[in-house]
Amino acid sequence: MEHRIIRQGMWRCFLTTLFFTAGVVGLFGQKYYSKVGQVVFTSDASLEKIEGKNTNGLVVLDAATGRLECSVLIKGFQFEKALMQDHFNENYMESHKFPKGVFKGTITNMQDIHLKKDGTYTVVVKGDLTLHGVTKPFSPTGKVIVKGGKITASSSFEIMVSDFNIEIPKIVRDNIADKVKVTIQADLLVMEQ
Repeated sequence: MEHRIIRQGMWRCFLTTLFFTAGVVGLFGQKYYSKVGQVVFTSDASLEKIEGKNTNGLVVLDAATGRLECSVLIKGFQFEKALMQDHFNENYMESHKFPKGVFKGTITNMQDIHLKKDGTYTVVVKGDLTLHGVTKPFSPTGKVIVKGGKITASSSFEIMVSDFNIEIPKIVRDNIADKVKVTIQADLLVMEQ
């Protein structure tokens, strides 16, 4: 009888601990995502302005750790002219060899961002950006806007195409900028666990 009481007490303790832990993970370990993040890049050269847009960027954020991962399929970029899209994929980005652009990093000031409280928060991110088969340390800043339970993350930065071994032929050097502006925006949803 005494052993049964001890076992029942142990099971209650175990179940209480399990439910408490699950509640804490659910509260503090929340993950957010977007499958429709918008990524726009703009090349504003002396002879031509080129813009590519992709609305299928994937973003995953772990609110407990600040871990952030973003990826985009290079072939998903759309252009005003079909010929631009062909050149982008075949000649510059070589999307058949390097199909994705990927960022993996951490929001270093996650403790200052309150995803359940309305406000505009500046985020500082540190990680690695991989494009065209080249990985470089990358530390952009961005914004998280929380309004009425909706979370929108955005960032705008510039990259040098030469940093990622993207070659621009001399014949079109005046049509394509050496420095490309990239703008990202994603509405984040709660990931079901």
